[in-house]
Amino acid sequence: MKILFDLFPVLLFFIAYKFADIYVATGVAVAATVLQLAWAYFIHRKVEPMMWFSAVVVVIFGTLTLVLHDPTFIKWKPTIIYWGMTIAMVVTQWGFRRNPMQAIFGSQLELPEEAWSKLNYSWMAFFAVMGVINIAVAYRFSEQTWVNFKLFGGTGLMLVFVVVQSLMLSRYLDEEKK
Repeated sequence: MKILFDLFPVLLFFIAYKFADIYVATGVAVAATVLQLAWAYFIHRKVEPMMWFSAVVVVIFGTLTLVLHDPTFIKWKPTIIYWGMTIAMVVTQWGFRRNPMQAIFGSQLELPEEAWSKLNYSWMAFFAVMGVINIAVAYRFSEQTWVNFKLFGGTGLMLVFVVVQSLMLSRYLDEEKK
């Protein structure tokens, strides 16, 4: 359910685009993101920092797209989020000397320092590369291809990456059981 909740604005963006255009889809995504934020606050009485960051980016870039009637802004939105995540992870790792992945998942997983480090660096690289891929698709392919990539390509790549990470982590978890 969390995955569907997180994908809610993207799914609505995709559906709206198929029935209308990029501007209607952008307005729908902005509204869905604001509703998602309100719902999260209503249910949990708090909103995760990543959700705040994502919502602010969606609202700013969505509004710029609508006001300036230029889809370039909404096409940059995923890249800004991916690179924002990369920067946050880099700053946390090197500036504060804390492994962000360990800070997030350390209470749920027991891993050696080497595994936490590999996990963190691989996610940094993944987010950085995803930002580049998004821009490449946005500028080298049609708008419709980019919209399809946004839902299917980005989500698919994320799923494959999570599976690969799980396989990598399972090796360390198996060692713990021995």
